[in-house]
Order: sequence, then C-alpha cells, then structure tokens
Amino acid sequence: MNSLKSYLIPIVTSMILAGFSSWGLLATSRSGNAPELPPTATNPNPTPSITPNQNASVIDKSNSSPVSVTQNPANTVTLSIYQADSQCETLIPEKVDVPTTNSANAAVGKVLEQVNSSDFELAGYRVNLNSSSGVATIDLRLSPDSRRHFASLSTCERFALFGSLRKTLIENSPLKIKEVRFTEQGQEIYL
Repeated sequence: MNSLKSYLIPIVTSMILAGFSSWGLLATSRSGNAPELPPTATNPNPTPSITPNQNASVIDKSNSSPVSVTQNPANTVTLSIYQADSQCETLIPEKVDVPTTNSANAAVGKVLEQVNSSDFELAGYRVNLNSSSGVATIDLRLSPDSRRHFASLSTCERFALFGSLRKTLIENSPLKIKEVRFTEQGQEIYL
C-alpha cells in the first residue's frame, strides 16, 4: 500500500501542475505580467454578404463588432437608424453612413445587427421597394436553428424589431418610403 502511495502522490501532483500551467495560472513572463494570449482570428469580410441582385442579404454572425463603411463620402448618405431603448418605451436614433446605392437595404442591415439573441436568430432578409407607391416590403428569414418564431416575440421584442425597421425606413426622407410591410418567406407577418 505504501508503494502505491509513493507512486500515486507524484503522479497526481504532476497532473495538477500540468493542468494549472495549461490554463496559464503558473506561467509568467520575465516582467511578472500574465502571459499574452494568442491573437484571435478575424473575419476578413465583416459586412453582411449581398446576393448578386443586391436586394437580398444574409446576416453575418461571425463578427459582433459594428460594421464601418469605408467608402468615398461622395458615395454615401447619412441616415438615422433607430434602436429601442432599454425600457422598450422609445426608439433612439443613431446616425450612420451607408452606401448611396441600396441605402434602404444597408439601413435594414444596420438595424438587424442588434436583433439576434440566443434563441431567436435571423438568417437573412430581402428588401423590395416599390418606388411609385413608396412601399417597402422586408422579407425576413429565420435561421433553421432558431428555437423561436415571430409569433413568440414579446411586445418589447416586436417593438424593437419591427418598430425599429419601420421608423428607420420611414423617417429617412432620402429613402422616400411611406409604408413598410413585413413578410416571412413571402407570407405576410401580421403584427
């Protein structure tokens, strides 16, 4: 029994020390600071991808940082996008620059960057504009992995999603949109 203890104690101690060192708890640099973590991979294309017809978009979840537009200022327009406040009582505007071409589509993308949660995920959207009537139809697509659907959204969540999109499109006069409709894969969403 003593011979077993004499082998077991050093093995267990070594395993514990190896675990601590792999977590970086025992490793320090010469200056006494914690070791540097390896750099994380970055996404070379953080903007939502757009299909060839430039009206449909897929939401890119690989980068949670805000997307910055780095185009020539002559090719951009400044719009106000609206987000719900923390109490879901009002919509707060934020100025953003979006490309002049497909500016409604870009504005919708900016609003939707804030929408996904752990159990409600959008996979994409399409913005169809009828310039003669001023009606914009936003066709939303849920991710197949989304555990919740539009009907299960709370009043606050509906306000944050649909209210933000509607106000963003209607309040920006350069877009010339008078009415906003919502569909899910072509079927109207009734609010």
